[in-house]
Amino acid sequence: MGIFNVQEITGVNKTKLLNFRNSIGEAVRHGTEISFADRDINYSLKLQNERLAEKGIDLETKIYNRDEDGNKFMSGRKWKDSHYESTMCFSWCGIKRTVKKDGKWRYTDNKKTVIYETVTDVVSGAHPDDDAFNCPNCGTVSTVAGLQDGCAYCGTKFQMDDLFPKVSSYYFLDDVGMSKKELWLGYLPFYFITAIALYVFACYLRGEVYLPHNLIHYKGYLIGTLIGIPLGSIPLGYIMYAYFLVIRMIVKAILSVGKMGTAGSRRAFESRMKKISPEFSYEYFTSKAISLIKTAIYSKNPQDLLFYTGGELDPKMKDIIDLNYGGALGCKKFKDEGNMVRVVTKAYFDVLYANGNHIYSKSQVFAATFVRRTDLPVNLNFSMTRIQCPTCGASFDATKNKNCPYCDNQYEITTDDWALVELKYN
Repeated sequence: MGIFNVQEITGVNKTKLLNFRNSIGEAVRHGTEISFADRDINYSLKLQNERLAEKGIDLETKIYNRDEDGNKFMSGRKWKDSHYESTMCFSWCGIKRTVKKDGKWRYTDNKKTVIYETVTDVVSGAHPDDDAFNCPNCGTVSTVAGLQDGCAYCGTKFQMDDLFPKVSSYYFLDDVGMSKKELWLGYLPFYFITAIALYVFACYLRGEVYLPHNLIHYKGYLIGTLIGIPLGSIPLGYIMYAYFLVIRMIVKAILSVGKMGTAGSRRAFESRMKKISPEFSYEYFTSKAISLIKTAIYSKNPQDLLFYTGGELDPKMKDIIDLNYGGALGCKKFKDEGNMVRVVTKAYFDVLYANGNHIYSKSQVFAATFVRRTDLPVNLNFSMTRIQCPTCGASFDATKNKNCPYCDNQYEITTDDWALVELKYN
């Protein structure tokens, strides 16, 4: 489905998308787990919460509706494998962040955004019964069929609707558009500024300021002026407002000029990877790249992570307390290495740093390199929190173990998914 062929999301999908959006703030601030979110998302949010606690920072995130259609979600692109279908869904909202340290206010921002959430569901008629899945109640690795029959550890039984659909990735993008309410509120200051300017100009032409005590001397002229100014300020204020919006758009375009070099990345990636497997999509790769980068940065020791095989990260990354995908992931180079492919990327993020009491936001570019096996199909439901050992068949959480806890064989992440082999500032 093309990105512009959109339709409104309804039913259980909409409910979970809205609930996820409304749960992000609590998950970041208090480490609350979101039951219908992908375990990889919850793991990343948990690491972020631990980073905030380590720095003694209280990050309050409020996501709010910008207009009466704020609860509406629309669907965009879709991609699928034999069992699962993922859909990119989006909704207009605002996000306000407030940072406190030692009980004192340190930073606030408020942005108009569009939230993008990927919802993954079971393809109609497909039965992924033997796929590994985490129990939403206790987190134990089981199978989809096993959870419907009853979790072996906590005994909870689930319907398929409890397990799927689930949110498998998310990010926010700044929105240059405006709702009717935002357009009106933005216009009002320009209207009043224009009215004051016209009044001052009228006084200048007469050589005298019109005040109540001299109203009787210039009553006719003043009344005409006070009628003409409000009416004349309507179109002139609008012209000034439109000019301001154009200038702002130009400035933002100049600041984002580096992202323009990523425009051909989707075509380059899919033309290269779809020859290997039709399930490969740029959206899937992007969501995985975002997840791996965020998890590596928030982790206390990235070398302990199954999917990261690179060196020490820049110490400055330890100051990152919030980072959001900036809407551009450029694929700079592809390199075949036997049955492996290496993809070198430039990833754009909006980053919130905390260095002592200094809290600041910065647009940041990371150089990230990923590798993956090319002789195995894509599994859209794969998660590093539920691994099935290819040697003994046991299931385990790979965020805690690089080796299978049952047979001690090391699990090779590139068998099922992308691995991050290098991450540094560009």
